[in-house]
Amino acid sequence: MSGHSKWATTKRKKAKTDVARAKAWNKLIKEISIAAKLGGGNPDANPRLRAAILKSKSQSLPTKNIESAIAKGTGANSGTEMTEPMYEGRGPGGIAIMVQCMTDNKVRTVAEIRNIFNKNNGSMGESGSVSWAFTYKGVIIVDAEKYPEDQVMDLVLEAGAEDMSTEDGVHEISTSPEAFDAVSKALEAANIEMMSAELSYVANDPVKLGHDDAVKLLKLIDKFEDHDDVQEVYHNAEIDEADMDAADA
Repeated sequence: MSGHSKWATTKRKKAKTDVARAKAWNKLIKEISIAAKLGGGNPDANPRLRAAILKSKSQSLPTKNIESAIAKGTGANSGTEMTEPMYEGRGPGGIAIMVQCMTDNKVRTVAEIRNIFNKNNGSMGESGSVSWAFTYKGVIIVDAEKYPEDQVMDLVLEAGAEDMSTEDGVHEISTSPEAFDAVSKALEAANIEMMSAELSYVANDPVKLGHDDAVKLLKLIDKFEDHDDVQEVYHNAEIDEADMDAADA
């Protein structure tokens, strides 16, 4: 995904969250609990938990819900054992798709994810079949209208960011997974608000889709995101906003 389509897709997700906020928040709460269970409840000492909290705040998850999720994760009886499988495949137009899940029953989940692929113009592949098309990195979005480019760029590059681009009213900052924590902390220390901050699989070479395939792909993504076990869906399509609007119609 290009910087433009990455942020446009993020905005579309936020708009949908307003309609299905409880479902979206439930996924965030699940991630916070697992992160706290695996690495402890202190976000300063647990980068995964810190990233989950940053993402949750960008989606307006209330602080009390965040605190409750951390407490649940660090509790003596912190729930059923969960695994985090990643399923790979192809969608309309041959687009590469990775579906990150969190489940207590991999047998059930893999069957249901395969079924979604098959019924929506896609096909599920083997592990590693499309992951080569993505790079795992930190992606941070900052409002370009509130914060000047020079101010933000100097700060994040000094903190260890790999790159920053400015387009469509936002600064999109890219970091390695290792530098994500330091860069986000530097922005917080400078009182620069982050519109979005997450560790994500970013497409190496985005593929431009025609209208019909774009609409089909967005409907496939919707099916995945409606599944309770799906945490994130990554793809390498570049999609026009007009096609997003058509898919939502």
